[in-house]
Amino acid sequence: MLAWAMIFLLVALISGAFGFGGAASPADGTARLMFFVFLALFALALVTGAGWEM
Repeated sequence: MLAWAMIFLLVALISGAFGFGGAASPADGTARLMFFVFLALFALALVTGAGWEM
């Protein structure tokens, strides 16, 4: 999921550099949303100890 966020961020930055404001806005919003979803899932995994085997 983080890879998708990075891809959308890259698309937003490239679009912004070329001046395609209409194309950059949806990609930026999607990248931001996916980043926060990943961050929340990561925090949840840390709190619950998911993935830790002892």
